[in-house]
Amino acid sequence: MSFQLDEPRYIKQTGLEARIAAIVEPVANGLGYALVRVRISQENGMTLQIMAEDETGRFTIVDCETLSKDVSPALDVEDPIEREYHLEVSSPGIDRPLVRARDFIAYIGHEARIELADMVDGRKRFRGTIKAADADSFTITLPDAPAGTDPDHTLALANLAEAKLVMTDALMEKARIDQEAHPLDDDETETIEIADADALDDPQADAAADTAGKAKTQEIH
Repeated sequence: MSFQLDEPRYIKQTGLEARIAAIVEPVANGLGYALVRVRISQENGMTLQIMAEDETGRFTIVDCETLSKDVSPALDVEDPIEREYHLEVSSPGIDRPLVRARDFIAYIGHEARIELADMVDGRKRFRGTIKAADADSFTITLPDAPAGTDPDHTLALANLAEAKLVMTDALMEKARIDQEAHPLDDDETETIEIADADALDDPQADAAADTAGKAKTQEIH
């Protein structure tokens, strides 16, 4: 699918996150960026993370600075958070969230964790390989499906609460190839290092890789 700023996002958001997304998204779109996710955490007291991307799926330090500069006044005017908070603007990272149909299409063949808003086949959580995707749904193949059962599950995007790529060797290789095909300037990148590829499936390694993948970040008090 082509890059369209108005393509729907499928992600579960709280009332406050949804309100902030409604403020941020028009600003991001006006700059030619697509909003990926807004998330509020209790890190550093309170942190508002805004994740965005350009038409290549990237977000450089310059992009972070540009968006933060334009979105800060909008947030100041609307004042959706009634306390002091820490603003973080970042790229999606390698093991990125999947929030639009085009994301699932782009990462067919890669592994993802899926959480649904409503149960399908008695479960809300799925982890497997994205086998197919279109504008309305995607198919995920489960590696641990019981014998005699269909490992493929076709799920509606409209039922999606959250989806995220799993850091694997194949995903790292795709990122390397993409980087070689579309290199960035040295001052726009940081080196991503993972000491043990076997640890990629470890939750702590996932967290470290997630942080590394969001190398291009600007933080504002």
